[in-house]
Amino acid sequence: MQSLNEGLIETVNEQLAPIHSIGDLEVLKAYYLGPHGLLRQEMKSMERLTSAERPAFGKKINDLKTKIENLFQQKLEALEALELCYKMKAPIDISLNGRGRISGMMHPLTKVQYRLEEIFNQINFVTADGPEIETEWFCFDALNTPPTHPAREVMDTFFLGDDVTVATTTKHDEERYLLRSHTSTVQIRSMLKTKPPLRIIVPGRVFRRDVTDATHSANFHQFEVLCVDENVTICDLKAVLDYFLRALFGSKTETRLRPSFFPFTEPSFEVDFRAPDLGKLSHRWIEILGCGMVDPSVLAAVNIDPEKYSGFAAGLGIERLAMLIYAIDDVRLFYQNDLRFLEQF
Repeated sequence: MQSLNEGLIETVNEQLAPIHSIGDLEVLKAYYLGPHGLLRQEMKSMERLTSAERPAFGKKINDLKTKIENLFQQKLEALEALELCYKMKAPIDISLNGRGRISGMMHPLTKVQYRLEEIFNQINFVTADGPEIETEWFCFDALNTPPTHPAREVMDTFFLGDDVTVATTTKHDEERYLLRSHTSTVQIRSMLKTKPPLRIIVPGRVFRRDVTDATHSANFHQFEVLCVDENVTICDLKAVLDYFLRALFGSKTETRLRPSFFPFTEPSFEVDFRAPDLGKLSHRWIEILGCGMVDPSVLAAVNIDPEKYSGFAAGLGIERLAMLIYAIDDVRLFYQNDLRFLEQF
């Protein structure tokens, strides 16, 4: 108990003076203030005091502890300030490698989608979006798809159960929910909302009951084009497709239309193209998308006069296009989150 006097403060000050590192400071601090330090040992000696002596003794220890803690805190702040000063004055080694930030990267499907949007934005097409969960009317009936069409069977489309219904603003009181099988549903919503002239592009995710393999996926992405205005013809459709494919694959790209069938367009076409810079596929005709003139029944379903207005529509798969652009032979690679694959882009 003889050590508990004002002389202890002077002793601590003398011991702090030669210390130049935070590590040494912590060692000395433990000697006085640690769990087994000097003040803790002195505190245990209170057991030998009378009840009348303990209050004064406890106050003395607490006062000394506060003063010693302040001394150590002041020394710590001084050492930290000195260390910062040294760092600021230290020479910079310009031979060291830079500490660049690790940033994320854009997924190849997103890159292709943005490129398609950029191409069509340049000719005044705007991007439209819509829900991925739809009703039968938007997904089939409004698109002139008959009740007997195979796409409306449960083996082809993800219906959400017969007991799941949703109120609609269509002529039907209630309809089933389903995961949209194409982004053409957004075309219907856009035509209901905005009357012609109308130029939209519709990128988005769609769902079909496909068995996953190298060229098929139950979840994939579509990119659709719609133009509705007065006096729109097949010549306009062909001109837009030529512009699009040449902007994407080069000015020497050739295109051709082959007759086909889609419920929502009439006449309908499959589009082939060939380009000189596609590796092994160079100068070979490749089927790339489907298109056609919007069926008058579709226009009538969204209250657009088919006698006054006409239009064209086209659609393609973003995954398939990305596989062509980047020479990828397995669609599953886009969804495996393998950095060895993704870092190439």
